[in-house]
Amino acid sequence: MGQHTGAMLAIQLKDVLDRCKLTDTYLLGTMTDNASSNYSMTCKLQSTLESSGIQWPVLRNHIPCKAQVILLALGGFMSSLGAKGRTKSWEAHERHQQFGENQSIDIGKSQRL
Repeated sequence: MGQHTGAMLAIQLKDVLDRCKLTDTYLLGTMTDNASSNYSMTCKLQSTLESSGIQWPVLRNHIPCKAQVILLALGGFMSSLGAKGRTKSWEAHERHQQFGENQSIDIGKSQRL
């Protein structure tokens, strides 16, 4: 796919929508995380759809993910308190608890191969 620019994402999304025959009547909205490329993607998607005669107002149809907004706000709040999150994934923590540090590292490497 190449770069994750808004224009490139819009082209890919429009292609998927066309292949699934969803551009004419079924596309109600998109929900994305808050990456800036997603905002530019939806703006480009609006202009692309409009050039095909489809009205899709981006301000009404792009829904930023509220869960991510809450997660980012809580992360900032916890950082301001000096709280630190986990440094290991749940799986790495479980391997360490079960096998010890050295063996859990070896197991993790073999599972990735």
